[in-house]
Amino acid sequence: MEGVNNQQLWTQTLVQVELQVSKANFSTWFKDTFIIKIEDNCVYLGVPNPFVRDWLLNKYHKMILKILRDISENVRGVEYQIAKNTLKKVEEVPVHNKKEEDIHATALPLNEHYINKEDGLNPKYSFDNFIIGPFNENAYAASQAVLKNPGHSYNPLFIHGNTGYGKTHLIQALGNHLKKAFTDIKVHYTTSERFSSDYIASTQGARINQFKEKYRKYDVLIMDDIQFLSKKEATQNELFHLFNILHESNKQIIFSSDMHPNLIPDVADRLKSRFNQGIIIDIQAPDHESRAQIIKAKARNLNVVLSEEIITYLADVIEGNIRELEGAVNTLLCQSQLKNRDLTILDIKNLIKTTSRPKKMASIKEVIKTIADFYNIPEEDILNKNRRKEVVRPRQITMYILREIFNISYPTIGDKMGGKDHTTIMYSCEKIKNAMKIDSILSQEVGQLIGLLRT
Repeated sequence: MEGVNNQQLWTQTLVQVELQVSKANFSTWFKDTFIIKIEDNCVYLGVPNPFVRDWLLNKYHKMILKILRDISENVRGVEYQIAKNTLKKVEEVPVHNKKEEDIHATALPLNEHYINKEDGLNPKYSFDNFIIGPFNENAYAASQAVLKNPGHSYNPLFIHGNTGYGKTHLIQALGNHLKKAFTDIKVHYTTSERFSSDYIASTQGARINQFKEKYRKYDVLIMDDIQFLSKKEATQNELFHLFNILHESNKQIIFSSDMHPNLIPDVADRLKSRFNQGIIIDIQAPDHESRAQIIKAKARNLNVVLSEEIITYLADVIEGNIRELEGAVNTLLCQSQLKNRDLTILDIKNLIKTTSRPKKMASIKEVIKTIADFYNIPEEDILNKNRRKEVVRPRQITMYILREIFNISYPTIGDKMGGKDHTTIMYSCEKIKNAMKIDSILSQEVGQLIGLLRT
């Protein structure tokens, strides 16, 4: 398993690692790692320095070894060596006797990591490869309105939804297309964490005026992951004033977050009111048909041929986010190349069974505690017959989640929640289900709770 296969094996491993660690930890500890060689069924992993070597060995070794074994059953061990990745710059891949489209497909992953240093945008994100479905069509329509009339239609545009639903793709695609459509405007993409770091560095280095000038010159400001501004009062204050200056000058502002802005804790009300000045649209989980389209698109990009049976199966069993769907296709490609043959549907079923992330099953007690903490009410209020408005809704949400998400029977829910009749449970579940269709805030709250219970 030399050369390209080694790279592909580690790429598939990183896909699985990214699903199990935080974004910050992934970037810190796995960014510059690569496979040096595989010898006697041992993977020799290159790391940039002794600190990363020791950290991976002590903190992540078991996880790395398990993922590698799941992908390639021949792997028996992992060794960490300090080395520089010479392939990172050159990426020398044999291209003899390859067709032009094969060469393009081989080169594709290189472009995925390219970031324009001037505007922060990644050119791989475009509307040409953005899959549109019922789960994101409203967000897509709003982005097209902004593209036609930036600074006036939907300003600010605020996109929210769970991790991996395509928010970053959408807002970066919008930035890339605005840059092409209006060549005289300055577009800039950043994350709230990067914005905060820039601000702190400018205050410490007595460069606050340069900081203000830098961000106020942009005609389009795109800020990702706004939720990380929570509790950062000074950064929030700076963003508030920047928002006012840009908005008053009809400069387009675009935000994204993993939750509705009104639900982000410890963010100043005056900043939340600015988020609400334009339009707030959520992206939901992709439906079955959209999942199938995402799988097909990813397979095309990787030059992989998947039968309709395989596509349907993957769309059925992988109900997670877009990254998980794309990760599954990457894994299939790697396995096919490692085995040097096309995978059968049986191969794929076994592979998905061993590599897919299991869904956590929370206990009834955990569900009640999580919901009580989320709404800042005592756990006993969910269980008793208190009819206060601020208690009734969380109690009904508890019944809905226990039934619809964790498949607990009506009688069991009734018994665990103070001996309530099963008809009461049924009524509450239907009420929440119907209310979510017209109440986007409620829908977002329930989504957040489900995410908390499964992480």
